[in-house]
Amino acid sequence: MQDGNISPLSSDTSVAPLDSGERRAAPGPEAEVVSTHVLVAEEQVQKLRELSRRSRIAQSEYLREAVEDLLAKYGRAGGEP
Repeated sequence: MQDGNISPLSSDTSVAPLDSGERRAAPGPEAEVVSTHVLVAEEQVQKLRELSRRSRIAQSEYLREAVEDLLAKYGRAGGEP
């Protein structure tokens, strides 16, 4: 069992309370990013780690891509539902 204070996603991902408002410089074209904490099923975490290891693409990049895909699918905040 993992310690609740350790992020299950990656050792380079800091843990912060949901909507903590902690802001950091973005690794990509965005101006800034906000750290958040989510709970993910262990099986999904293991698969994401393996995908990241094989592809050499950071887990955080995959997660940001997934958020973008969901926003495109369901409509952006303030836009169409």
